[in-house]
Amino acid sequence: MDRDAPAVGEGTNIDDEAPRIEPTIETEAATKTDDAELERTLGLVGGLAIGIGTMIGAGIFVFPGLAAGRAGPAAAGSFAIGAVIALFVALPASELATAMPKSGGGYYFISRGLGTFAGTVVGLSLWLGLVFATAFYLVGFGYYAVDTLAELGIAVGNGLVIPLALLFGAGFTVLNVTGTENAAKLQNGIVALLLSILVCFLGFGGLDALGLVGEPAAPERFAPFGAFPVLTTSALVFTSYLGFAQIATVAGEMRDPGRNLPLSMVGSVLIVGTLYVVTIFVATSAFGSERLAELGETAMVEVGRHYLGSIGALAIVFGGLLATISSANASILSTSRAVYAVSRDALLPRRASRINLRYGTPHVALGLAGGPILVLVATGQVELLAEVASFLHLVMYGLICVALVSLRRDEPEWYDPDFRTPGYPVVPAVGAVASFGLIGFMQPASQVTGVAVMAVTAGWYFYYARDVTLRGAL
Repeated sequence: MDRDAPAVGEGTNIDDEAPRIEPTIETEAATKTDDAELERTLGLVGGLAIGIGTMIGAGIFVFPGLAAGRAGPAAAGSFAIGAVIALFVALPASELATAMPKSGGGYYFISRGLGTFAGTVVGLSLWLGLVFATAFYLVGFGYYAVDTLAELGIAVGNGLVIPLALLFGAGFTVLNVTGTENAAKLQNGIVALLLSILVCFLGFGGLDALGLVGEPAAPERFAPFGAFPVLTTSALVFTSYLGFAQIATVAGEMRDPGRNLPLSMVGSVLIVGTLYVVTIFVATSAFGSERLAELGETAMVEVGRHYLGSIGALAIVFGGLLATISSANASILSTSRAVYAVSRDALLPRRASRINLRYGTPHVALGLAGGPILVLVATGQVELLAEVASFLHLVMYGLICVALVSLRRDEPEWYDPDFRTPGYPVVPAVGAVASFGLIGFMQPASQVTGVAVMAVTAGWYFYYARDVTLRGAL
């Protein structure tokens, strides 16, 4: 096996001793790229844009019709419950992130709190899970692009879906190679435009629903199917909140991480959760739960048409286009940082963590992110993989909470977070139980595939990485 020697203070392997090689221009350049660090160019706005931009998607543009069909107007409560559960994970993740503001996010926390085996399984699973999710976002982008053109009277057909997804997937990968700051500027602009559209639409819809403009909405029983469907619907819609931990994967590039990481993670959950709750209120006021259920995944387009005519429908379709763009861009960035962090620890060959000296980005890791994503996009079959990504994220979230308890119990010398989780140990305990518990509500096929992915990553640990020892948080 070819194993690259890790840097001092990171993952080390007892088999990684090699004879001394006289330095040349090429080996010196390689050493510089191996030792280079990512620059801290992201601020609070950039962190919020990554979290919000990744989470705004299915919760607004897909789930309202499905959720209302299951729980009625009380689906708003389902989204609120999902936000609370997300906060029970975001708070422990924030503490760990301020103690270890390194790229890699959940992988880094778990590997330092629970050991190399758990870190390897989570790190490689996170890489694959993000690849699955990003492919799903890009294919969704292709469909929204075609729908946007259709609303403008330009019928191009679904034959352009995959080519558009591939084109933009390759474009986002190249953009991320040219600098994190460039990708962040695009993310900030997209999220700002998306939030502007949603705030205007939901603001008008809310006024209409309250009877302050237009005709008053007919009242509907809040929970027509009882309380239990509200809880099961929470499991369905929780996948809408899987983006806040993406912020932690770029912790190594955040300025003032002790302040900006907790504010970004907690703030993004609160902002998105509020938008989701208001969306359900506006949607159920427009049509009622039964009609929304009939409309299914396209319900919000018709809600937009109900309130603002063709302009409203176009606004929703274009908003969905922006949401999939922001999710895909943020996820490519996060996927590459997961690969980068695992490679820095020598759990993958070290060459994957090399930094491009011109742009200051992990270009090899970005290739290992963008390449598999484009392969999956080309197949067009990504629906199952999206839920598998949720499965793998929920496993990671539960283990993040367990890692916090482990580190608080042992309190190693290097563990000195700038933020402490309020309500410890109840908060991480609830976060772990809720994360693992939601897995039980997923499709059996997703559960089996997720377990298979974790089994493969465990096999990689025993084949390649079992001799690696991780040292503290450095």
